Amino acid sequence: MPPRSAAVPGPPRPTVRRARAADAEALHGLSRLFFRCGALRERPLALYAADAADFLVVERADGTLAGCLGLRINPDEPSGPGGVLYNFCVAPGSQGRGVGSALLRAALARASERSLRAVFTATGGGGELFLRHGFTPAAAGLAPASWASALDPRRGSRVLARTL
Repeated sequence: MPPRSAAVPGPPRPTVRRARAADAEALHGLSRLFFRCGALRERPLALYAADAADFLVVERADGTLAGCLGLRINPDEPSGPGGVLYNFCVAPGSQGRGVGSALLRAALARASERSLRAVFTATGGGGELFLRHGFTPAAAGLAPASWASALDPRRGSRVLARTL
């Protein structure tokens, strides 16, 4: 009988945590990589400090951020509370390692805990990660009005939604 090979453990699953105000510079620094290529709209550092509570992050062992994702909750929508995922980015050296999936799972869990009816996002890319997590194309008019009205049609973003 051939010997059994031991299971080779994979890399540890990324750990997601809530961002703190002290993470504002790191959030801005990570996002700046994506401003330059046009994947994200540029936001000033002060917004990251003010909105730090919206963000979930994955931190590398050296303390730098591997990724971040914001979840803005819109409680006063006519059709019920909704959320918007924004500023989703994963550092180039961390892409393809489960960081994005871990952030998205954590954001969806947080949205569910807050009893949101749906979560929306806009992407200039194909949105494959969102589609794998149950998002589908949606009309911007179904999203929280304050967010939908701020979408720049010149960017050609695709709106995706997931009902919770």
